[in-house]
Amino acid sequence: MRVGLRRRRNDAPRRSRSRPGTPLALAVLSHTCLVPTAPVLSPPAIETVQRRTVRTLVVSQMFGGLGVASGIAVSSLMAEQILGSPDLAGLANTAQVLGAALLSIPAARLMAARGRRVGLVTAYLTGIVGAALAIAAGVLSSFPLLLVATTLFGASTTANNQARYAATDLAKPDHRGRALSVVVWATTVGAVLGPNLVAPAGRLAQALGLPPLSGAFLFSLLGFLVAAALLFIRMRPDPLLMARQVAVDAGETERTHGSVRRGLHVIRQNPLAMLGIGAVAIGHTVMVSVMVMTPLHMDHGGAELRLIGLVISVHVFGMFAFAPVMGWLVDRVGGRRVVVGGAAILLIASLISSRAPEGWSGGLVAGLFLLGVGWSATFVAGSTLLTAAVAQHERPGVQGASDLVMGLCAGLGGALSGVVVGVWGYPMLCVIAAVLSVALVLRAAWPRADISVR
Repeated sequence: MRVGLRRRRNDAPRRSRSRPGTPLALAVLSHTCLVPTAPVLSPPAIETVQRRTVRTLVVSQMFGGLGVASGIAVSSLMAEQILGSPDLAGLANTAQVLGAALLSIPAARLMAARGRRVGLVTAYLTGIVGAALAIAAGVLSSFPLLLVATTLFGASTTANNQARYAATDLAKPDHRGRALSVVVWATTVGAVLGPNLVAPAGRLAQALGLPPLSGAFLFSLLGFLVAAALLFIRMRPDPLLMARQVAVDAGETERTHGSVRRGLHVIRQNPLAMLGIGAVAIGHTVMVSVMVMTPLHMDHGGAELRLIGLVISVHVFGMFAFAPVMGWLVDRVGGRRVVVGGAAILLIASLISSRAPEGWSGGLVAGLFLLGVGWSATFVAGSTLLTAAVAQHERPGVQGASDLVMGLCAGLGGALSGVVVGVWGYPMLCVIAAVLSVALVLRAAWPRADISVR
């Protein structure tokens, strides 16, 4: 009895501490080896998070897109109202485009460090600050303040653009196009509704004692707030951080990079990535350059504002409504072929528009509709190619670089399009757009050993 009791008493301490003389490191190692490590993420778990992520992004894009479209619809009008002249009114939209491009640099770094959720929410919060300052600019009639406001407002466009990449973080390689395109498609709701809410927003602003045009920015502020709240609450776990863990489980040990400069270097070294960024940048430049001058071309022919709005609405419908079709095609026939098709559609659209007379015409409606469809194809396919071309740890920086180049090219194209129309006319602008489209067709269709056939 005593022996048994003594053994039980002596056994108890051995379970709680190492024997005398045992090195501490060995004792810790022997203890930690008994603790099970975190299990490798299973495909069903990844798929569940992917579905939740895409659903969250779709809803947030609807509200975010509404906010972006509402503010863009009135920024030039507010600038003209403050200045009393239309000469410099276009600078408000230019500041928004440049702001979206430049703010993609810190957004990429933040996403690489903290994940998609923190990056997207921060971008929307910056857009909220911009919308609030735009309201203040309207109240104070301050043009410099409006330029600062629209520059910060551009961060909302950064969030809107970067959201498409968040949909691809956990997507299977043969489903990336569809995942990305669904998020692009979700922007349709806000892009169509936003400009049509300017009138009720103006009445709300007047009821609050604000200038009528400030109401659109008030709607923008509310839209961004809802989008940010949805992302903050629902995007858990973070898709980029989870994708990083999947890569680590697969043996990848590289640190994730968010440097846009490094991203540009990576793109230059990768022919497929060069094709992707070229498709996004050229397609966006062609679309923006022709689209921003079309209302002026119609106005010179005496077209009513109602008809101008109808043409732009048809164009926006073409941009976003067929995005899921483009994503499906990318996954089925390959991104390179969709780029070729999209660039060919842009070429046809530019040629049709170049022959449209001033004012209202069926040809102009068809041209602007096809311009939107061609943009959708190059945007979805180029973004998917870019994502597929680089390793997981390089994607935040590469994707930020893509949006920077896209924004800068669009800003330059939009600025120069006014000069071209003023000197040579709208048809020549469309011819230049057609030449750019041909260049993209040739680049994407040219067979090269270092570019995937897809």
